[in-house]
Amino acid sequence: MNSRRILAGSVVALALMASGCTGTGGSTKGADAKAPVDPAKVNGTITVLTQRTDLVQDGTMKKYAAEFNKTYPKVKVKFQALTNYEAEVKIRMNTENYGDVLLIPGVIKKSDYPKFFASLGTDTERSKKYRFTDFTTVGGKVYGQSPIGVMPGFVYNKKVWQQAGAGKWPTTPAEFLADLKAIKTKTDATPYYTNFSAGWPLTSWTFVNGSVHCDTGATTKIAEGDPWAKGADLRVGDQLLYDTVHDGYVEKDPTTTNWEASKARLAKGEIATEWLGTWAIIQFQDAAKKAGLDPDDIGFMPFPAQVDGKFCATVGPDYNLAVNVHSPHKEAARAWIDWFTDKSGYDKDNLAISPLKDAPLPTVLKPYEDAGVKLIELDDSAGAKVKLVDTESEVGINTPDYRQKLVDLARGAGKGSLDDFYADLSKRWTEAQKNAGS
Repeated sequence: MNSRRILAGSVVALALMASGCTGTGGSTKGADAKAPVDPAKVNGTITVLTQRTDLVQDGTMKKYAAEFNKTYPKVKVKFQALTNYEAEVKIRMNTENYGDVLLIPGVIKKSDYPKFFASLGTDTERSKKYRFTDFTTVGGKVYGQSPIGVMPGFVYNKKVWQQAGAGKWPTTPAEFLADLKAIKTKTDATPYYTNFSAGWPLTSWTFVNGSVHCDTGATTKIAEGDPWAKGADLRVGDQLLYDTVHDGYVEKDPTTTNWEASKARLAKGEIATEWLGTWAIIQFQDAAKKAGLDPDDIGFMPFPAQVDGKFCATVGPDYNLAVNVHSPHKEAARAWIDWFTDKSGYDKDNLAISPLKDAPLPTVLKPYEDAGVKLIELDDSAGAKVKLVDTESEVGINTPDYRQKLVDLARGAGKGSLDDFYADLSKRWTEAQKNAGS
């Protein structure tokens, strides 16, 4: 499984930067993709674009299509797996030929969704059944549906943490650092693995936002305030990453990290902890199985912060599925999205959170239920503005660069002070807000 694409389809999909799409394929009128009334009468051949090259290559998507055909026998489903999904789809969207069903690229401005995608219905109706509808709502209509929900957290080796005497989840950054120190002192494991070379896992630290203060309005605060003010969620997260590196709890040379190899190494106990997301759990468990180890040794814990004695974790959508506004088979395309979301079992197959509001949490997150972790969904009404400010400021909260600089600063490979680093980020961000109309 190529995990870079999985991340793009999960934690990064919560807030990918939007640089604007200059495509000419969009219609300004919009259209609706209505739900089928009689499955037996729905017909046509549809092309589904996906970033899941692994599932297309191993035949998994074909199996989903076969199950789909038991309900919709007259619809033929074809898949096109794209290795560099964002870049390739952006180019294709300069035409009308970008599949019948596709994942909404992060480069498309939210206000432009009606130009490129057909509506799935009103937010008023869909929000009764599904999570995350506001992420793709424009003018009261919903233009995308995520088949799974994801949330950030630490993937960790339970045995290593227990061996270090850290059996309970740390509740503060200071406790977390103390536990990493114990792991370094009492075990042979690398306490924390940065995934510096891969780069993209560092973007997961942006999704600390909201968890620290259990704030559903955290996105709006980023849009309108300073994310690196003292006590702000992003600064708290960045400070923990800095301290973890600065205090020597990471690999000796971050420039030599290997993402794929880290899965097996964590499963074997050579690495203790990585900040990623729920999407990664199954990959690390699979690595444990391949190594002949117990997959239950792979744990998942929330960010070390509590409000009123409770942990808090943000839940957001994976890539959102949408119907091409130009598709000649909108009913069949809509049928696929509905079935894949409601009936395919894709969420269970990936140990993911269901987008259905009445569905239980996956069993792998039972410890969260037992601990009373509060799950919140961030208000995304200011999400478009955050993207605009991020682009204008050139900070790149969803690109690796600024946190790679933070890691270099922490390990002595970068120049300047941490205070100056934060001040520069704050200055660029708040100045960009002025140009964004704040």
